[in-house]
Amino acid sequence: MAGRITLITGASAGIGYELAKTFADAGHRLALVARRDDRLQALSDEIVAMGGERPIVIACDLQNSDSCQLIIKALQAEEVEVEYLVNNAGFGLFGEARDLDRVEQLAMTDVNVRALTDLCLSFSEHLIRNRGGILNVASLAGFLPGPRMAVYYATKAYVLSFSEALHAELGAKGVRVTVLCPGPVPTEFQGRAGITPGFDSAVLNISASQVARVGFEGLMAGKRLVLPGFGMKIIPFLLRFVPRGVVLHLVSRVQGGR
Repeated sequence: MAGRITLITGASAGIGYELAKTFADAGHRLALVARRDDRLQALSDEIVAMGGERPIVIACDLQNSDSCQLIIKALQAEEVEVEYLVNNAGFGLFGEARDLDRVEQLAMTDVNVRALTDLCLSFSEHLIRNRGGILNVASLAGFLPGPRMAVYYATKAYVLSFSEALHAELGAKGVRVTVLCPGPVPTEFQGRAGITPGFDSAVLNISASQVARVGFEGLMAGKRLVLPGFGMKIIPFLLRFVPRGVVLHLVSRVQGGR
């Protein structure tokens, strides 16, 4: 019988790093995916020092079209199946869409959308057989239009919609599917995106470790949607009562002030 693992993408830093520690602390054997092998090896050592089983380390770039096949082959070589899938990998870019590098923006859709979708579909039979779960990391951005981060916001809207649909489809098969939607979190994401933290970051700020904890707990409880922090729970509710054009204007003002 194949061993069972929790596969976590984007595990080398930020929320993914904290998710890896959270799942390992709960007794899960992990397979860690990210671009930076040295970071993954360091995290692997840290998990062993915590008393966990040494993770499987898979260094690959999810923007490459063959990344999912590389992950599948690596897991087959280890004779393991995916019990839980955590799609955390993703990045954003700040600036007007017409001014940002087109290739980089398309790479963003590869990581944030294509790879996430590919992994969910590729391992669905594993998840059903093992009665496991999927935790997809989206964002508050998934509820909003995003001037000056147009492609990023659109990718997170996809993740939100896709995850909620899978929650309905796979729930009947015994698979938990949860979408985690944090607001601004102080991680390397901001630096890569070119974002200067603003008023929204101060108001909605929550640590990566807190986000990981509530995401893990939400998945285990079978929740459809997890919004970390009180402010995050209020905003999607209030958006139901505000005209979309007004929301667009407000987001544009906030982004313009960065």
